[in-house]
Amino acid sequence: MKYQEHRVGIFIDVQNVFYSAKNLYGAYPDYGKILNKVVEGRKLICAFAYAVRAYLPKQEDFFSALESVGFEVKTKDLQVFPGGIKKGNWDVGIAVDILRFSKRVDAIILVSGDGDFADLLNFLKHEGVKTEVAAFGKTCSAKLKEEADEFLDLDENPKNYLIKKYSKYKFKK
Repeated sequence: MKYQEHRVGIFIDVQNVFYSAKNLYGAYPDYGKILNKVVEGRKLICAFAYAVRAYLPKQEDFFSALESVGFEVKTKDLQVFPGGIKKGNWDVGIAVDILRFSKRVDAIILVSGDGDFADLLNFLKHEGVKTEVAAFGKTCSAKLKEEADEFLDLDENPKNYLIKKYSKYKFKK
């Protein structure tokens, strides 16, 4: 059950959602619309967007667009290892922030399909924190769906959460 007096924290794995939308639909996620849907009139305590900085053209505009719809954007640089292997991952940072805020909110909303978070959700549920996941179901871990108290499948109506281009990086509030 969702109550208007519930305090919620949103934690969005930008790369996970981005690549799911791109691979499934050839489109890009509208993070503002996703934020509005998952909050659903409840009290928003925090909204973090975790992104990897790859120093691409217009990337700063994208980060500004995320901020304009209400996210606090956290970035870390893409790591490039000898031999050309690249890595950019926020899993530990997201988990730490979720644990940090778990005593201040009634519900944790994770926007990611990454199964690495399943154990974290299990822990939070046993601590009495409601857990919700929003992701594109076709690319979401079955274990993550199972652990969440509620799962919002963005595949059920993907047009509500997608935009075709980032030419101007404007998201709807």
